Amino acid sequence: MNLTESRIQINFLSVRFCFAITPEKGYPLPLVNGLNPLLKCGYALLLALAVALTAHAHDVGLSSATVQCHSNRLEAVLTFAVREAEALAPLDTNHDGHVSPEEFSAARAALIATVATNCQVRCDGIEADPGDPSAQLDDSNNVDVSLSFPNPQFKQLEMDFGVIRLLTPGHRMFFSLLGPAGETVAERLLSQSSSLVMIQFDTEAQTASSAPSTPSAPSVPATAHAPLPSFAGFVKLGVEHILTGYDHLLFLFALLIVTRNFTSALKVITCFTIAHSITLGVATFDLVQLSSRIVEPLIAGTIVYVGVENVWKRGDPHGRWLLTFAFGLIHGFGFASVLREMGIGVRAGGVAMPLFSFNLGVELGQLAVAAVALPIIWQVRKSELFLRRGVPACSVLAALAGAFWFVQRVWLR
Repeated sequence: MNLTESRIQINFLSVRFCFAITPEKGYPLPLVNGLNPLLKCGYALLLALAVALTAHAHDVGLSSATVQCHSNRLEAVLTFAVREAEALAPLDTNHDGHVSPEEFSAARAALIATVATNCQVRCDGIEADPGDPSAQLDDSNNVDVSLSFPNPQFKQLEMDFGVIRLLTPGHRMFFSLLGPAGETVAERLLSQSSSLVMIQFDTEAQTASSAPSTPSAPSVPATAHAPLPSFAGFVKLGVEHILTGYDHLLFLFALLIVTRNFTSALKVITCFTIAHSITLGVATFDLVQLSSRIVEPLIAGTIVYVGVENVWKRGDPHGRWLLTFAFGLIHGFGFASVLREMGIGVRAGGVAMPLFSFNLGVELGQLAVAAVALPIIWQVRKSELFLRRGVPACSVLAALAGAFWFVQRVWLR
């Protein structure tokens, strides 16, 4: 080491952090070269948790478009979460985190105009203009925009929901086409790169005979992409949701870091899976409703509690499977908000397929994370130093991240 270099040692919760400060750099550099590989892994985990303190929890952009065929018209209802609709028109003008009826009334015309302009419906290649558009806040505090299109006899229906591209990057839209009696004719998960749906009808039977067109179809622009099939799309959505759900992942990490073996880890993962699957189904079927204003802070609170308990009760806390089940029920309501924002379970259309495939995606993502994290956790736990200092430090960082999200979701939203 250069003789002009200074060292600073900081003791925090019995964990010693050593930094080197050089006149040339002027900022601290962590000294890890002297650590053995096990402690380097633990050090990496600490840094990952520190990054989580400044990371935002998942905010997957989701909406729904439900189109119903009637004898003389097409009725389309597009549903957006309020925070997503802000990209279409300024709703929360006083920035208090709540859209009042007065604020919504003032923004209604601009919102309708933006949605109507960016949603094209063509019948046999002829564009249909929407009539009598309207917008309202529904009971779930989502924004509903209704459009009505004249419905002459046609063989081909083409719909382009370009409004998706005005929303946050990665936004998805769940499209449902319903028959006159409310039966599901077609369902697709649309994205910003595949917002076009084309359906060929049998004019005599008035039933859909083909799925949305593929890029090779002559009537589709070369830049268009076929939407993902619904099942695969929802599985992918579930995987993405858990992998970007930093709060869910941090909760799971805080539970697993104190597990000593495969059996204790299996109990934790199984209880979490069963619990959130129960409330995911219950909430999606509209049997129980909890506002996200309640659920999101509670999820943050579960992280704080687990982190503090890890420090308070050293080792592998007894009865952790029961705690995991109870808190997993809360996290399930958070998962359900994804499907609720898409209107699944609220309007006519299939519920079982989106519910099953989305939950399957969540489980696959969760297992993938556990398969990577658990070997590392069990390896570093072989070090007495990590058990005495690393586990408490990681737990404190998890609790701090949970506290940050709690404050953010209660007072700063």
